[in-house]
Amino acid sequence: MAKSVKFADDSLIDDARSEAELQSRSLAGQITHWARLGRAIERSGRLDHVKISLALAGELGTDRLTAEEKAIWSERFLVRMSEPGPNEDAFFEELRKNGQAPGLDASGRIVQAGAPPEK
Repeated sequence: MAKSVKFADDSLIDDARSEAELQSRSLAGQITHWARLGRAIERSGRLDHVKISLALAGELGTDRLTAEEKAIWSERFLVRMSEPGPNEDAFFEELRKNGQAPGLDASGRIVQAGAPPEK
C-alpha cells in the first residue's frame, strides 16, 4: 500500500529526481532504493554512528573512521557547513554594520567593506 511522506530537504528530492532519470526509475522508486540501501548499511554492523557523531563534534579524528563511516561523515559535514551556525548570521551582520565585512571590488579583488578604495 502506497503511503505519502513529506521531505523537508528539497535538495534530497532534486538529487533523487536527477538520479532517478539516470537510473530509469521513478522518483518514488529512487527514494525507495536509497532507503533500502541505507537500511542495509545500518544493519550491516559496519558503521558506528557514535564514532560518526563524535567526529562531527570534533571529538574524534576522521582517521579513526572506516571508509564507510568517513563517507557518511563527509556528507553530514558538508550539510552542516552549508548552513549558518547559531551565531554566524549575527556575527556577519555586526561586521557589515561596522564596515568590517569582506567583499569584492569592481576588479574582483577581496576588500574590506567600508575600506577606502585602493589607488
